[in-house]
Amino acid sequence: MRRVLAVLGMACFLASGPGALEAAASQEQIYIKEPHEEGKVTLSFAGDISFAEGYANMGYYHAKGDDITKCIEGDVISRMDGADVMMVNNEFTYSDRGKPLSGKTFTFRAKPETAANLQILSADIVSLANNHVYDYGETALLDTLDTLEQYKIPYVGAGRNREEAEKIVYFQVGDRKIAYVSATQVERSYVYTKEATDTGAGVLRTYDPARFVEVIKKAKETSDFVVVYVHWGTEGVSRFEADQQSLGHQYIDAGADLVIGDHPHCLQGVEYYKGVPIFYSLGNFWFNSKTRDTGLLEADISSQGEVKLRFVPCLQKGCRTTLVTDQEERQRMFRSLQEISANAVIDENGVIREKTGS
Repeated sequence: MRRVLAVLGMACFLASGPGALEAAASQEQIYIKEPHEEGKVTLSFAGDISFAEGYANMGYYHAKGDDITKCIEGDVISRMDGADVMMVNNEFTYSDRGKPLSGKTFTFRAKPETAANLQILSADIVSLANNHVYDYGETALLDTLDTLEQYKIPYVGAGRNREEAEKIVYFQVGDRKIAYVSATQVERSYVYTKEATDTGAGVLRTYDPARFVEVIKKAKETSDFVVVYVHWGTEGVSRFEADQQSLGHQYIDAGADLVIGDHPHCLQGVEYYKGVPIFYSLGNFWFNSKTRDTGLLEADISSQGEVKLRFVPCLQKGCRTTLVTDQEERQRMFRSLQEISANAVIDENGVIREKTGS
């Protein structure tokens, strides 16, 4: 279950003395959480999830009595709950309204009440910066924002206007202030998903990264650690591409301390740039009936600001996501991940380090 202790307006958090509470008028908020372990903050990330009706995984979900714990196994959920902040990609829209976008092959719309599953999964924040959150138009996107707010799930990467789509979400965990931002690069040719404007709802785009880079710079100025969660790359391609790499490096130059990617629906490798890790794609977490290697990425941040990455291998198969415990299978996944990585080493426990020397 989620363990948010309090929510403060940004102005309230930054101000002190008389009038501080009255100053808390900003829409940006800080979520206060107690760390599981003193002197360490653990952030966890999963890739693409979908609760959209009409697809195999939701057929399985309904057959199991609408019980998400029969779809994403208990030991996986326990691991998710063990993080101080857990983030997933919400790759669909919550609504009973709207019409599927004309000409789009796959459109994803979930019943609003399925947002309760995010709480069961201990999700503290979701990304909406993707190519499916607008599948049923602006009305359904607005319903999605309302639904997540109803279930008290913070989101990044989309909004009722550009200001909200560029919103930074902060978590204060112990003495560390973590900033989360998100944007999408995909739909690089024909664009279905509307970009947010000053007056219109949509997503934050990063095909041209200029605006997103400014968001990252602001996040760096106002936090201790910046997480960039980005939708990019090509579906079904396991090796990251030059355009992803270029964007990832620009994000780090702007102040990102960790870059997490999704969209390819398969795992992609890890690269370190200026000592900062980029995990290019976490792939499908619970998305369809296909058999896919997947997992959780855990980042431990010490009180000195040092980052230790750990990949927790899971398997999406037969509409279930399970923790991989067989040692041979675990080592196969670690070797596979290292093979598609650039300058990272993954040891026998899934710990990821920058490769040094020749």
